[in-house]
Parts: sequence; C-alpha cells; structure tokens
Amino acid sequence: ASVFFVRGRMGDDNASRDRIRPIRNRYFFVADLLLIVAAAVVSFWLRLDVAGIRSYRETLLVFVTLTLALKPLVFVMFGLYRRFWRYASARELLTIALATLSGSAVVTLALYSLASLFVDFRPVPRSIPIIDWLVSTPLVGGTRFAVRLIARHEFPVRLGNSRRHPLKQESDDTKRVLVMGAGDAGAMIVREMQANPGLGLDPVGLLDDDRAKVGMTIHGVAVRGTRETIPHLAQRERVDQVIIAMPTAPGKAIRNVVEICQEAGVAYRTIPGIYELISGRVSVRQVREVVIDDLLRRDPVRLERDPASRYLRGARVLVTGAGGSIGAELCRQIAAQRPEALLLLGHGETSVYRILREMRESFPGLDVAPLIADVRHPTRMETLLARHEPEVIFHAAAHKHVPLMERNVCEAVTNNVEGTRLLLEGAVVHGVERFILISTDKAVNPVNVMGATKRVAELLVQDVALRTGRPYAAVRFGNVLGSRGSVVPLFQRQIAAGGPITVTHPEMERYFMTIPEAVQLVIRAGALAEGGEVFVLDMGEQVRIVELAKELVRLSGLEPGRDIEIVFTQPRPGEKLSEELFGEDEEPRRTGHEKIFMAYGNNWWSSEALAAHVRQLEALAQEGDRGQVEAKLCEIVPGYLPVGRT
Repeated sequence: ASVFFVRGRMGDDNASRDRIRPIRNRYFFVADLLLIVAAAVVSFWLRLDVAGIRSYRETLLVFVTLTLALKPLVFVMFGLYRRFWRYASARELLTIALATLSGSAVVTLALYSLASLFVDFRPVPRSIPIIDWLVSTPLVGGTRFAVRLIARHEFPVRLGNSRRHPLKQESDDTKRVLVMGAGDAGAMIVREMQANPGLGLDPVGLLDDDRAKVGMTIHGVAVRGTRETIPHLAQRERVDQVIIAMPTAPGKAIRNVVEICQEAGVAYRTIPGIYELISGRVSVRQVREVVIDDLLRRDPVRLERDPASRYLRGARVLVTGAGGSIGAELCRQIAAQRPEALLLLGHGETSVYRILREMRESFPGLDVAPLIADVRHPTRMETLLARHEPEVIFHAAAHKHVPLMERNVCEAVTNNVEGTRLLLEGAVVHGVERFILISTDKAVNPVNVMGATKRVAELLVQDVALRTGRPYAAVRFGNVLGSRGSVVPLFQRQIAAGGPITVTHPEMERYFMTIPEAVQLVIRAGALAEGGEVFVLDMGEQVRIVELAKELVRLSGLEPGRDIEIVFTQPRPGEKLSEELFGEDEEPRRTGHEKIFMAYGNNWWSSEALAAHVRQLEALAQEGDRGQVEAKLCEIVPGYLPVGRT
C-alpha cells in the first residue's frame, strides 16, 4: 500500500492541511482487488456456512473470477480512481454505494447470462449478491474514508508500525468555544475548527433557539441548549468565547445574544453574512468583530436584484460624486445592471481612481470612463455631456458636512445649488432621459446651510421636471452607516484609541440606513420617477446617538463607562437634536414600493420666480456675504431658520 508521512515542521500551522501526502489511486485499486474478493468469500460464508461452501466451490470460483474482472471496470466508470479522497463527503459515500451496487448487479447478470454457457456450476443463492453489496460497500468505502479521517486528524501512519498519535497536542492557550447557531453556518464553523487545530479553537458545544435540535450532534459536537443556557455552560465548561453563527438573524437577535454574553462575562464574535456563506468563503479565520450593520434597530432592506431597475441596462449612466460613499455604491449597483457605459465624475482624483480600479476589476467588460471635473464649471460640464451623451444621471456630488458648511456658507451654495442648476441645464440641452438627485432629510425645515441648499436643489429638479415633463426626481434619506465623515467611523476610531467617545448631546438622534440598502432604494425610486417627485425612504425609527455609541462599545467587547468613557460636548453649528423626513407643508404619500414614500405638495415657486431667486443667491455667494446669502436662502426656503436667528 502506501506510506503517510509528515512534511515540514510539526508546528507549522500554515501547512497544516498539506502535511500528509495523499495516497495514489493505484493503491486503492490494489486494495479494492483484495477487498472485493474478501467480500465475495464472506458473502458465501454468511449465507452457506463453512460446510455449505464445499458444495458451492465451483460457483464461488466463478463468482470471484467475474468479480475481479468486472467490478474494477465498474469502479473506473464511476470515477472511484479519480478522486481526492482526503476531501471525501456524503456525495462520495453515495457514489461508492452506487458503484458497489452496480458492480454486484453486473457480476450477477454475467454469472447467469454468460458464465452458465461455458461453466457448469450450481446456481448461486439469490441473497448472495445482496450480501456481497452490503459487505463490499463498507470495505471499499472504509479504505477511502480512513484517508479522510487520518488527514483531518493528522495521524502520522507508517506501515509496520501500528502506533498512532496526534500530530499536535492541544496547546495551553487553546480557547474553548460555544457556537451560537446550529444551522449551516454553525456546522461549517465547527468543521473548520476541527480541521484546523492550529487555530487554537476547541468547540465544546453548539447552541440553537430551535429546541428540537437540542440533544442532537453535528460533526460530533452536541447541541447543548438555547441562548439562555450560555451563562450556565460558560461557567460549567470554562468557555472562553462564544461565536455567533447566525448570519441571517436580525440585528436585534444578535444584540440579545451579545447582552447575554456580557452578563455571563464571556467574549463573543460573529461570522460574516449569508452572501459569504453562499460563496463558500466562510471559515473560522473570518470570524470578526460585530460591525456596522449590526447596529440597525430594524430588519435591513433585503438586497435583491430588482426587475424595475432594468432602465439601467444598456444605458449610458453618469454618476457625479462617484468617489464618495454613496456615489461609489451607486457605481457598484449600477454596474451590476450591465449598462452600456458608466461615467465616473468626481472632483477628487484619488477617490475616482479607487472606484475606477474596482469597477475594472469587478466588471472587466464594462465601458468605464473616469471624468475629473467640478460640476460648477459650465464649460467643462458642457463638453463632457456633449462628448459622452449620458441617458441617466445620478447626482450625488455635494458638500454634506454640516459644521464645515456652516463655516463655508458660500461654498455650499456654489456647489450644492449652482452645480446642480448647471448640471440640470446641461441635462435638458443634451437630452438626458432620467435625472435623480441624492438629497437629505436635513432639507426638511432646515436649520443649517447644507440642508437649505439641498432643499433649493430639490426645487430646481422639480422645476425642470415640470417644465420638460421628463422623469427628473429627488430622493431624500437620512444618515448612512459607515459613510465618510459619518459618526460611526469616528466612534470606531475613538474606541480603537481607548476613548473617550464624544457625543454632542444626550438627546441627539438620527435616522440610519446602510449604504447598500439606501442606494438600492435610490435606484428603485429612479424607476418610479415620472417627473418632479421628492421621494423619501423609510428609515425606521430614529436612533439616539448616545445609545448608538454605547452599543458600538459593547459590540466591540468593551463596557461603556468602564472601558470607554462617553463625553458630552455640545451641539455643533447647524445641528438639530432630531431630524424630520417630511416638512409641515408636505403630505406623505405611498408609492409602488413599501419602503419608498413621496413628499407631496411642496413646490410653491413658479419657474420664473425660482430662477430669479437662484440667480440672486448665486451672485451673493460669489460676493461672499454670508448674511445676505442666508437671508436669500430664507426667502427661497421659508422653513429655513439659521442657528442664531429668531
């Protein structure tokens, strides 16, 4: 047969899966010849006893001869000598069973149809082929699955030496682990721990909220209870860590498990999402800290390919602000719809370069054009629109940082208002079919210049849509988790630095979405647009920032107030304590999508009056007079009340 031997240093964890040289399949062939003969003899012995075999010697000889001639051919047809048995699974076990069944059937058929023509022998008892199959299956399969067992447990085996011992002894720093979740994810995690002892993780039990699973075993590890049993098991089994293997569970369920772990004083981790399970990329090495999406206080919007987004297929699509958080995600989801061309427009070359590289790597067949430009430059925008002729525009370029814009009021006007106006005018001239403005909840009853300028941008989009009849619309939503400049990455940096976390006010609260779900709804709203709508995304309930900070600290395995201090400063210029999605003069209306609403009745300006006000606003911004700019914004947006005004 063959010899297993160890290659490299015994402590080399990186080579743990390659330490054992695989047996060549020719050795399996030789073993099969011996085993199928043994199976045939055992079958006759079990059926006839030793005394009865004497009268069936000719029959046994013919049966063994046909077995040696035909069964290996059947095994070859089933591919038993082309497999890497170290990774054998249930599918291979089924293949072996079918191969041995087919082999026994072929031998029996040949015995009665051909051999009887040339050799005189007593008819074989009808039960012997069945016994032969039942005996040969575990013999043929056993040799192959022994290889898998040895490879998984890393037993060095040498011929002539029956002594076996583990390749690695359990280290003193091996962590005892409970796996919360006895589904596919939990099973994969347990199997990976067992296959990789060098990771230093020992699964001592599984947990699942389905009580019907309690008492069962998965890969030899028992399901020992539900989440409520974590404190008891953690103490009794000296558990070092709980791995949360619940990739499809809502954030509320994960937070509840985290709270139980905290009360029990045991560390916890979670695994990646279901999309990574489907792709087969999950392993113990990917167990991570609980991250941003776990902070949602609601079920996330399911990210599914939406047939209504087909307006992007085959279209030339321009995304402004393509290097930003929202713009980049727009590019990713638009590219998946297979447009004819994707135009990446941005002012910062570094951010545009990053998304360009990503698009070319992820979508190599897509025509992607990087356009470095400022939407406030009319000649440059005219040139680009004429040259590339986009059919759909997503306008995400904007100054959005509230405190910075309070110090740079005129810059906010020139970028958010003048830039939008120039892009809209170019879109009309060059026949852009669909235009979607990315707006913000801060445009509702604004108290800061950023929100006021975005409300003016909404009015401009509505005006052009009413004048042209084209499906130009705005989509309004709140904060996105993890975007550049948002509060969550700031909190994460502060936690990494050991604190403190700074929160402006204990009652400060905001709406939150994840970037992918917000962008998916923006694209869906683009399909709903008929002209002049201000769409509002359903973002659930507002979340208090201080609670968000505390939760992020806990999900990082720390305790707020003890490990990380939370310090209250004061509201920054232009900040509300809470946001609104609809103004006092706006009527919420449902659309064809349950997560998308429309703010109705919010366009009170005639086209001529709005144009005159905007021209004056832009002129004042060029002059740099903050007071006059704010006064003009108050005229255009009656709900605007700058901080400090009464």
